[in-house]
Amino acid sequence: MGGHLVTVATCSLNQWVLDWEGNLGRIIESIHLAKAAGARLRVGPELEICGYSSLDHFHELDVYTHSLEMLQKLLLDESTHGILLDVGLPILHRNLRYNCRVICLDGKILLIRPKMWLANDGNYREMRHFTPWMRPRETELFHLPKMLAEIQGETHVLFGDAVISTPETAVGAETCEELFTPSAPHIDMALDGVEIITNSSGSHFTLRKLDTRLQLIMEATRKSGGVYLYANQQGCDGERLYFDGCAMIIVNGDVVAQGSQFSLNDVEVVTATIDLEEVRAYRSAISRGMQAAASKAKYQRIQTPFELSPEDEDADITKRPTLPIQPRYHSVEEEIALCGGCYLWDYLRRSGTAGYLVPLSGGIDSCATATIVYSMCRIVMQAVEDGNAQVIADVKRIAKYDGEGVLPKTAQALCNQVFTTIYMGMKKQSSNETRQRAKDLSEAIGSYHVSLDIDDVYEAQKSLVVNTINFEPKFKVHGGTNQENLTLQCLQARIRMVTAYEFGQILPTARNRPGGGSLLVLGSANVGESLRGYLTKYDCSSADINPIGSIDKADLKRFIAWAETSFNLSCLHGFLTAVPTAELEPITETYVQSDEADMGMTYAELTIFGRLRKLNKLGPFGMFQRLVHDWSADRKPTPGDEAPFYTPAQVAQKVKMFFHYYAINRHKMTTLTPALHCNDYSPDDNRFDLRPFLLPPFWSSWSFKRIDMELKKIEKRQEKSKA
Repeated sequence: MGGHLVTVATCSLNQWVLDWEGNLGRIIESIHLAKAAGARLRVGPELEICGYSSLDHFHELDVYTHSLEMLQKLLLDESTHGILLDVGLPILHRNLRYNCRVICLDGKILLIRPKMWLANDGNYREMRHFTPWMRPRETELFHLPKMLAEIQGETHVLFGDAVISTPETAVGAETCEELFTPSAPHIDMALDGVEIITNSSGSHFTLRKLDTRLQLIMEATRKSGGVYLYANQQGCDGERLYFDGCAMIIVNGDVVAQGSQFSLNDVEVVTATIDLEEVRAYRSAISRGMQAAASKAKYQRIQTPFELSPEDEDADITKRPTLPIQPRYHSVEEEIALCGGCYLWDYLRRSGTAGYLVPLSGGIDSCATATIVYSMCRIVMQAVEDGNAQVIADVKRIAKYDGEGVLPKTAQALCNQVFTTIYMGMKKQSSNETRQRAKDLSEAIGSYHVSLDIDDVYEAQKSLVVNTINFEPKFKVHGGTNQENLTLQCLQARIRMVTAYEFGQILPTARNRPGGGSLLVLGSANVGESLRGYLTKYDCSSADINPIGSIDKADLKRFIAWAETSFNLSCLHGFLTAVPTAELEPITETYVQSDEADMGMTYAELTIFGRLRKLNKLGPFGMFQRLVHDWSADRKPTPGDEAPFYTPAQVAQKVKMFFHYYAINRHKMTTLTPALHCNDYSPDDNRFDLRPFLLPPFWSSWSFKRIDMELKKIEKRQEKSKA
């Protein structure tokens, strides 16, 4: 029997889909760091060899071939020997595709453990790509390809659900979604005496999610006792998801080590020394003995003489168990700043483009997008100051200055190199206030700023209609119809999109920026506007990436209020107090266009509609039934209740209006700019919100008729109660 003090390591890796040698290099670096810290066990993220977000590439045989080729290189690399490794890759077994963990030691495979319960909701489509292993605690033989058989010295290894037994303990593997299932594998493993459980994840970020994830991880060992090692992907690996790292080690329900949630480090290793005797003492003191004795869930144990805790190391008095710590959480405002900034830097450095361009309107949405880019520059400059070699190399490549190796000194200096803001006004529609706010923000964050008017282009395009069909469209304030009004608004909006891309392509050359290339155009439509369809198809909402596309207006306001102080940007206050307006109609003494008036609902109401539609799975009738109570004008207000007070008839009208516009604007969702995923009610059609885009009119639908029928019942009941 070995000792009882074990040093273990988990990690967050910034992998990139199909970056075979780059991914392998980061895996090997994490192993070296783990060994340097004295760890005898290292676990990495889900599908770390190929990158988690490979999606339909998982249908290509190349992915399985190259994954095994990288595994071969890893096994042959003697610098990775002397430590038990848990590595993730896809494997083809008997013509079925599995998401697997390969447990290996000193160049030999001990076990291939396929994922049993696949993530198949929300952003996840694992059942599209993989087959779950449906035989708990069973194994069979996997026939090794020749390149691995030569290393193994055998033609077959075990494949299935088993655990590793060392002289002093037992180690079991869980993969991401399995932690979240009601009957999680770690429960049966713990009852069968497994003391160390690894979890390799590809868990994406959403606002306020870390607490949920952390509670589940802590609960995994709070009830059963044991050690839990959580590894995760970190960064943008090629999709609209951001993986927020936060590798952790938990012992008996307490966090003893926690990595960063947002970081520009490509490799981050978290280690802890744990005392196996603490696990045994904890388990003996909780109500698990009878269940463990009665459990029929017995695992096959694969024996290895490798000691995780050699007895002679227990005599080292400098080695002591890592003490529990308080988990670290970021505020929502910090999450927006850090997630958006880290994601944009990954996207920029990996896309090979020259920088970003944001059309600044003077409103809070484009302001928030620009401030997130500035946050990116702040994060990058902090990494430069910290000596992050990868970030320094990327900055030298993207933002070159006079003199060899010269780096920017401030976030504003970097911002000026990689970020352009452009204000595209109209003399009769654009106010001096919005133009000035855009200019002030640009000066505060250091962006290269362009201010222009599009009147000439607008008039030239409008004249096509006048000269071709002898009809001059007018705004409604000038007596035009609704269709004329929409035509002229959409014309301006689409001209702005074309202009943004035009300047995005030519500015790097005009500014003599290194490497040529274009600027990526960033969109600024928030989640409420996208859900409601309150945007012009192919206008400035059409961009390359939208950092705020799944963030609601309330959270954006919180972020801007926080950044005003935290980033020392006093100019942001004006954006917070301004009335949201698209400025697509002429301003008169009696009329200024207002977003919320145009939409017929507030941004706060849109957030509620979005959550009930997506998260609560409610259609028009179900939503009315819910909101007629939540928004009741007769309810007694309670602390923290910020819901509006509406009569049943007003609730019915609001719900009908939302679903009417949602239905007629569904087609816009198919062309939404890919948005950084921050909320689970995002209407992002291409990945997350899979619904038809040609819907029947709701006003004449049975669901609206049912609302009317229910409304009559409610009003009749109210009349009776008053009598």
